Amino acid sequence: MNRIVKATLASAALALAAGTSFAQAPQAPQQPRAFSKPTERVEARLAYVRTALKITEAQQPQWNAYANSVRQSAAQREKKFEEFRQSRSQQPQARPSAVERLERQQRMLTEAAAQANARLAAVKPLYDSLNPEQKKVADVVLVREGRGGRGHGHMHHRRA
Repeated sequence: MNRIVKATLASAALALAAGTSFAQAPQAPQQPRAFSKPTERVEARLAYVRTALKITEAQQPQWNAYANSVRQSAAQREKKFEEFRQSRSQQPQARPSAVERLERQQRMLTEAAAQANARLAAVKPLYDSLNPEQKKVADVVLVREGRGGRGHGHMHHRRA
């Protein structure tokens, strides 16, 4: 047998004996997520949006109302997720019936409509206070599509 082939086979045998594989690359340890809760992300997002919009002193009251609405929404999402997490850990869940799934879907859609109404009530006065250049930016940064895993299955269209 050729020396190179023998050396390669010997190296492979040693590596397999040591529990490593040539096919697998070493995996990096998992890093904790920088922001794991909505309330942790919200301030960074608000700082970005405020900077992008170049909010003026005159627009500050409308901005404050918008920012407080976003903070409140994040706190509600976080609370709801914690309640869900606790209920799942306390009792094993059987698969809900078709009626129960439809009722849950109806509740979720009702809550989503209420959240959209609250968001619109906060965004509209802010948007109305913006100049045309700020409105162009606001059209991009105020309403994000498909965020947080939502929006899957929907087609996102680009404006031409």
